[in-house]
Parts: sequence; structure tokens; C-alpha cells
Amino acid sequence: MKHFSLMIRNLTRRPGRTTALILLTAFLAISVFCGTIVVSSLRHGLDSMENRLGADIIVVPAEAESKVSMKNLLLQGTIGTFYMDASALKKVQETEGVGRASAQVFLSSMKADCCSVKVQIIGFDPENDFVVQPWISESLNRPLSDMEVVVGCRVETDVGNNFRIYDRSCRVAAKLASTGTGLDTAVYCNMNTIHILLQAAEEKGISHKIDTGNDSDVVSAIYVKVLPGADPGVVNNRLNGHIRKATAIRTAGMITEVADSLSGVSRTIAVLIIAVWVLALIILLIVFSMMVNERRRELAVYRLLGMSRKMLSGMILKEAALCSLTGALCGTAVGAVLVFPFTTLIETSLKLPYLTPDGGNVILYACIAIAVTILAGCVASARTASALSRVDPGTTLREGA
Repeated sequence: MKHFSLMIRNLTRRPGRTTALILLTAFLAISVFCGTIVVSSLRHGLDSMENRLGADIIVVPAEAESKVSMKNLLLQGTIGTFYMDASALKKVQETEGVGRASAQVFLSSMKADCCSVKVQIIGFDPENDFVVQPWISESLNRPLSDMEVVVGCRVETDVGNNFRIYDRSCRVAAKLASTGTGLDTAVYCNMNTIHILLQAAEEKGISHKIDTGNDSDVVSAIYVKVLPGADPGVVNNRLNGHIRKATAIRTAGMITEVADSLSGVSRTIAVLIIAVWVLALIILLIVFSMMVNERRRELAVYRLLGMSRKMLSGMILKEAALCSLTGALCGTAVGAVLVFPFTTLIETSLKLPYLTPDGGNVILYACIAIAVTILAGCVASARTASALSRVDPGTTLREGA
């Protein structure tokens, strides 16, 4: 207790120096904690996207590629609407190597009096769907009824509320878990409901018809799972040769593109963290080196009062560790305030899947940031502690006389 109170007096006696050390270590903790959270969220988001997708190939209308980036189709559900003849589903199912095929119909709502909010509406067939239904089953353990919708976690409504889409009232049956992608702002319904909404959109002047002239004969995308042992590349080529006015795209290529973008961002963040760590360490070394002459007389007095070199060195290290701990705790807290409220903004800016890790991992990353910061402070102070512990008390005091 006596040594601890002595350390506190030493630190408070030089408030400017102590504050500078705390601010430096806090800055280091912020960079390590925020960088680790962002990289972890990106990797978690990519894993979630792969798990949710469940399809090897996506078949879309030929003109879809000119309307929407296929990577955005994967990351954001869709950012528009496009249609092809529903007969394409049967042709896909008949293609050699196709195991399962499930169609979806897309519709964008308008942010106007007719709709609660502007969202992407996705109609699917619960009976043969293997993309959306497994995800919905985690939140809704019964079939989705007509005029019921399931909403993404970021859609501003609650279970049991009515949700208006083109002046049609739909009941919110469930809210889905986060995926870290634009799908978190989508609304899902069965095929009967989507056809009612398509007709309601027609009444508002939002046309979706193709040359069949029948809204029940259109689909927007067909998700394909190949048979075990089948080569997805070969099946993809067969689909492109077999389905007219449509394009088949392998999801592996899209995921690879996203993964490459994620790796680039992760490397950049890692380099920045290392640069900040090295810069902070150099500055801390300079600060501690400046303390050598400043504290020589003070520590010479401690030696004359009977404090050993080992005790003196330990006191300096403990002072550095205490400053580093204070800075690390403050920096981690500030980092949490900086990163967690802005997850949507970060996802939008990076245009990559972004899913914040769970509480246990966040605590782990906070502990890592704190440990790294304390280690940096102790490493930077070690040389100074060694130098100051070797001062000759008699000579030092005579020099200052």
C-alpha cells in the first residue's frame, strides 16, 4: 500500500507528463480495439453471407447485369427489380446436374403514402426454398401465411405490427437475425403475397410485366444447388446454354470477389494498426528518455532513503503500467463509442458484409487491446527504468548542488 501511494504521488506531482502518457496509450488502445473490431466484423459478415446463401449458382434475366452489380445482388439482396418468364424455373430444374432450384421475385417499394418505408420486397416459395426459409425458420417456426411478411433486423417495425406496401396491409410475423448485409433491410413474403403486391404496384403505375403480360408468370432470380459430385462450373455452362434470355452466375466467384475486397481492407487496417503501434512506441520511448534527467535527483533521494535498484526499477515500471492501464481502459471505452453506434455507416462506406461479433468476442478483443497497450508502455519504460535505477545518489545530488 505504501509503494502504491508513493506511485500515485509521483504521478500526480507531474500532471502534464502523466496526462501525456495516458493520452498516448489511450490513442494506441483506440487504434488496436477499433481496428480489431472492424476486421473481425468484416470476416464475421463474410462467414454469415456464405452460410445464408446456400446456392452454388444464381440465374437472373440477361438484362440484370446492366441494372445491378452481381456482387450487390449477393450483398444487398437487390437494388432494383428485373423479371424473366417463370418457365425458366422448370428449364433450370430439368438441366443435368441441378439438384435443387428455387425462384424468387423482387419488388421495390416506394417511400410514399402507400408504403411504410422504402424496402426491397422478396417473394419466395416456402415449399422448395433452401435460401431464405432456413434463415426464417430460426425466427418463425410455422409456415408464412398469405399477407404476412418477415422483415430484416434493420427494418423499423416490430412483430405483430401492420406494414403497408402499396396500400396493402401486411402483418409482420417475425424479425430476422442480422446478416451484416443489405438483406437486413429487406422484407420477405410468400409467392401469393408477392403477386398481390405486384398487382398493387401496377395500380400505382409501377410496371413489372414482360411480354407474357401476366404477373404470375415472372420470376426475378433462380437459386441453384448442384447435385453432390457435380461440377458447378459445368452446370453453370449448361444453364447458360439452355436458358434463353437469362444469365447463370456462380456464387463462388462473387464470394471470392467479396473475400478479395475484404482481404484488402483487412491488410490496410492491419498495416495502420502496426504503424500506430510503432509510432506510439517510439513516442513513448522518447517521453521516457526525457524523464531520465528530470527524475535523476528524485530517484537519487529514494536510493539514499534505502530503496534498492530492483525496487526503484520496479516502481518505474509499475508507474508506466498504471498509466498504460488507465489509458488502455479509457481508449477502449472511447473506441467502443466510436465504432458500435456507426456499424451501418461503416457497412455502407466499405460496401462489404459487416456483422459485429457477439459480446464474448468483444470483451476478448477489449482485453487484447488493453494487454497490448500495457505491454507497449512497459516495453517503452524498461530502458528508462534500468537507466534510472543505476544512478549514483551521491554524484547526482552533488551535481545538482
